[in-house]
Amino acid sequence: MDDPEKTEVVLLACGSFNPITNMHLRLFELAKDYFHETGKYKVIKGIISPVGDAYKKKGLISADHRVTMAKLATKSSDWVEVDDWESSQSEWMETVKVLRHHHQKLLSPDPTNSLQNASPLTKPGRKRKHEPNRHDPIKKKNQSPDIKNVPQVKLLCGSDVLESFGIPNLWKSEDITEIVQNHGLVCISRAGSSVQKFIYESDILWKHKNNIHLVEEWITNDISSTKIRRALRRGQSVRYLVPDVVQAYIEKNNLYSLESEDRNAGVVLAPLQKNASDSKN
Repeated sequence: MDDPEKTEVVLLACGSFNPITNMHLRLFELAKDYFHETGKYKVIKGIISPVGDAYKKKGLISADHRVTMAKLATKSSDWVEVDDWESSQSEWMETVKVLRHHHQKLLSPDPTNSLQNASPLTKPGRKRKHEPNRHDPIKKKNQSPDIKNVPQVKLLCGSDVLESFGIPNLWKSEDITEIVQNHGLVCISRAGSSVQKFIYESDILWKHKNNIHLVEEWITNDISSTKIRRALRRGQSVRYLVPDVVQAYIEKNNLYSLESEDRNAGVVLAPLQKNASDSKN
């Protein structure tokens, strides 16, 4: 029987997933274990949201392939799924907008709603509470659900993403504030990493440190998409680094090569371009 006092959590991972690796999948398992061991949370879903082609990252292959590989990788999972809303947008979407989208989706499951510019949260979702013998009026079907009943959507990431908050023009300070204040971060870091020092040195992160969950990865795993692409370009095996179905898909479609790695070479990354331009206006 579910404990009504536990806060329900949805874990959202944004990124290139170029290609998705076993480590990406491990992040979800590590975060889920962490939350459940606190006794205060219940993780109800994990979402993988590959970035769109408009991100313009060097070596980024088409979103169609990256989404397909992610779906193949999560086919055997009973709680992690892939969402292609972000990847299907014609323009690059800020991560905070993706978080808003998924929160709004939980508020209103109607897929016809326009969610791209959903308003920021006024406060984070809270745990469900059981209120016995309350004679509340029956809610109308079209009435909005109570904010208390909406799970928290937290951004799941590695320490590299959190530390990227310090790169000039990569993130807007107001977006960082909204992410850590209204949603929360779940950062998987290696034992002995400098993530805590980075949080201490950031006024924004320090202010909201109680909404940043640091999960130490004791069984170290150095798999990265960059290293996997390098191995593939050199004709080396990537077996056991990515799910077998992903390896088969890569080989069938001959996805990674010297040519693919040069894609978007010399192109300024979308957030750097946009945020630098906004700062001048």
